[in-house]
Amino acid sequence: MKNFALIGASGYIAPRHLKAIKETGHNLLVAMDINDSVGIMDSHFPDAEFFTEFEDFTAFVEDCAMRGQKLDYIAICSPNYLHAPHMKYALKNGIDVICEKPLVLHSADMDILKEYEEKYGASVNSILQLRLHPSIIALKDKVAAAPADKIFDVDLTYMTSRGKWYMKSWKGFDHKSGGVATNIGVHFYDMLHFIFGKLKHNEVHFRDEKTSSGYLEYERARVKWFLSIDANNLPDNAVKGEKLTYRSITINDGNNTEELEFSGGFTDLHTQSYQNILAGNGFGIDENRVAIETVEKIREMPVVNAGSKAHPLLTKVL
Repeated sequence: MKNFALIGASGYIAPRHLKAIKETGHNLLVAMDINDSVGIMDSHFPDAEFFTEFEDFTAFVEDCAMRGQKLDYIAICSPNYLHAPHMKYALKNGIDVICEKPLVLHSADMDILKEYEEKYGASVNSILQLRLHPSIIALKDKVAAAPADKIFDVDLTYMTSRGKWYMKSWKGFDHKSGGVATNIGVHFYDMLHFIFGKLKHNEVHFRDEKTSSGYLEYERARVKWFLSIDANNLPDNAVKGEKLTYRSITINDGNNTEELEFSGGFTDLHTQSYQNILAGNGFGIDENRVAIETVEKIREMPVVNAGSKAHPLLTKVL
């Protein structure tokens, strides 16, 4: 049985990590979050220690190591801008990492983390659960089986409503979250790279605090994308769940257009991710590089005229 710690226990994604640790048969020794609304822990690990101060958390971890109860993994679900320092703490103490997306906000941090891995002998693993989804694996296989010169045309649309709280939280500040394209889109860009190969071209057609749109060209695809947390952009057929959401990815191979359906497993693959990581088959720093570099450029590059590369919904915001 492995011993885990969890940083960011009150966050939206933390329950999936708690569930994954439990379902893989391991133990949560300690959790930490500056917010104390962590009652969800009682459903999984009621005996786990908990701290609201990082200094108290690190002191506890080090005390446990002194007594021979060293942590095997630290799962990191903290705000995006804290991923890098939290990973560095774990690696420096010889503890392997399981980190949520985005792994880091700046591509240069990946090179530094590689140095930490080499120096301290611990490793970074990331949650890239869409790479495990059967529908996405099937599409990847289909693309691989198509003629080598076949270029697919893809429209990616993802809109999810967020309340007024969003812009006042850390997610509303680009230097903390990376902005909309990073915060809600980084896993889609990883998926596109995973399926369609090397990224060749990247341009942005619109960017504000709630919406971003642009064009990406991969070895095997031309992609028009539109991401938004503005409820005003949602279509009438948005899905009503815990929040209104509309997600559509269409792929045209020159003859037919089909929609990629992966809603069923979109949120249910963390346990499988943990199983792979525990078996030594996790996704490391290098697997994250293209997606992190993609969103970094989307965040920083100048907005250009879309021309013929415009996403169909771009007219809604111009």
